[in-house]
Amino acid sequence: MSAPGVETCYRHPDRESWTLCQRCGRTICGQCQIQAPVGVQCPECVREGKVASMAAHREQRRLSYGGPVKRGVRRWLGMPAPVTTAIMVLTTAVGVAQLLLGDVVTYSLGFYAPLALAEPWRFVTVVLVHGGILHFVFNMLVLYLMGPNIERRIGAVPYLVAYLVMAAGGSVAVSLLSPGTLVIGASGAIFGLFGVYIGLQRMLGGRFDPQILVIVGINLAIGLFLSNVSWQAHVGGLLTGLALGFWLGANLRGAETRRAVWTPIGVVGAVVVALCVAVGVLV
Repeated sequence: MSAPGVETCYRHPDRESWTLCQRCGRTICGQCQIQAPVGVQCPECVREGKVASMAAHREQRRLSYGGPVKRGVRRWLGMPAPVTTAIMVLTTAVGVAQLLLGDVVTYSLGFYAPLALAEPWRFVTVVLVHGGILHFVFNMLVLYLMGPNIERRIGAVPYLVAYLVMAAGGSVAVSLLSPGTLVIGASGAIFGLFGVYIGLQRMLGGRFDPQILVIVGINLAIGLFLSNVSWQAHVGGLLTGLALGFWLGANLRGAETRRAVWTPIGVVGAVVVALCVAVGVLV
């Protein structure tokens, strides 16, 4: 037995020690000491830390997916940038269909305001059809470069919904500014990604690359001077993306919860849907 007043290990009372666990403050002997990032910890604290870390990891994955999901969906969502990959694969498949079937695919999925009320899917399916190889390659390149980072930041399912909302935002702008024009391409949603990126970086205080503003400005200017480019969709998608990006960034500076992500997407999405219905009725 140790002399009175001498500190002993809480797990081995017969062993003297003057070392404390950095987490709980209990005295631990050399056998019980486990090296931690700072100091040493006792076995119980190390075990509790591992359990808490695993629970936090599972919760983060759940929040990223937007809530509980089935096992098969979870496996797909576990891929790197699953939604961006799926969008690119689907858009490529539609592009192949355009080559094989011709204008029937373009006219079925492109956005045309006078048909918006009767065929509302056109508000978002417009992102799947393109006017040529260069048009397709440019949009998919930007999607590949920007989509995964945003997807990982806000979660796969929220990212998918935001992408559709931005696509619809571009179509709404076309309805208001050029209602008699058939529009094709993912440019509205792509400019929306630019807007989300700008808003997130500005609000979260990360390193902001000013070149992104130059790229956006040049492409907006090109749309104003080329007759076959829908600058209206670019503007609509960009404004929708900026609204989402700044609101998401403001929310994510605090606690990263489902509500922080879904509230901006839900509200902006509801406004865009209401505008879709309005222009469908009026045009």
